Amino acid sequence: MRVTILGAGVAGLTAATELVARGVDVEIVERGAAPGAQSCSWYAGGMLAPECEADMAEPIVVELGREALAWWQKYVPDIVQCGSIVVSTGRDRNELKRFGARTKCHQWLKQKELAALEPDLGERFAEALFFKDEAHMDPRAALLALTQHLCEQGVKFHYGATLDNVTSGGKIIDARGLAARDCLPQLRGVRGEMLVVKCDDVQLSRPVRLAHPRFPVYIVPRGEGLYMIGATQIESERGGGVSAKSMVDLINAAYAVHPAFGEAEIVETGAQLRPAFPDNLPRVNWVNDRLHINGLFRHGYLLSPACARMAADILCRSNQPAEFMDEDHNQWATA
Repeated sequence: MRVTILGAGVAGLTAATELVARGVDVEIVERGAAPGAQSCSWYAGGMLAPECEADMAEPIVVELGREALAWWQKYVPDIVQCGSIVVSTGRDRNELKRFGARTKCHQWLKQKELAALEPDLGERFAEALFFKDEAHMDPRAALLALTQHLCEQGVKFHYGATLDNVTSGGKIIDARGLAARDCLPQLRGVRGEMLVVKCDDVQLSRPVRLAHPRFPVYIVPRGEGLYMIGATQIESERGGGVSAKSMVDLINAAYAVHPAFGEAEIVETGAQLRPAFPDNLPRVNWVNDRLHINGLFRHGYLLSPACARMAADILCRSNQPAEFMDEDHNQWATA
């Protein structure tokens, strides 16, 4: 069987990796000049934190997200599995309690226990939630690692191209994100914005989330004093760079985690549109003779392994219909 995949973001690359592992002949068509091509996959946080996502996401996101860590560890070096921490300011303690009530697989840390894990937080917060089994990675390094693996397996990449430029046969997987709205008109773009800062005065070894009623933020260490600060979720399809308001909100939230972030050097900003369906759940289904993987919203790295598995199951199945349902019996993926 031969499969052509449209899109070399995280959805397309994970699908290609899963298919190649099953002996399928794969080629990838990417309209950009490189994997990710400055897409939302490029600007992601790279957190593999399904339990934390239970705070706001549907249960199926948590369930399927639990597959992600083992999958990524097969193909990407330097996955850091040392957990996630959630904190709140004293006046927002109810937000931390609410976060704890909505999630599982965590332990409450007192100040001394927090200080033992993250000394720079121990003096600032009286308590925290610790999700010890969660992990994080550099998403850009992950894209490059998957690309290298696929090239070594003989997968051909067509950059700066569309399906019109490539002679292909067999099945087509469409993983173009928001660009697939020509086939999936119900998709919408949800704007996400991020900063990368350099702050040698803060030493964090694991992602830290700030539970806040208006400005929840996450801070992800990238090594060598670099931190990615993100989590904006704006119902807007405006293009362009990071807005002044988002810049202020992100920096203020990071400052609440540690004042030294107020002196950090901003080394990069980025903004992109995440593809989302009305219910913010992804879909793996046939539309117009293409198997679409789309709508990963803010869970691209967390849910792409499960979506890739489903897509491979559908394509490798012997023409028998398959349905994947969520716990409320809503159709999530079909063949």
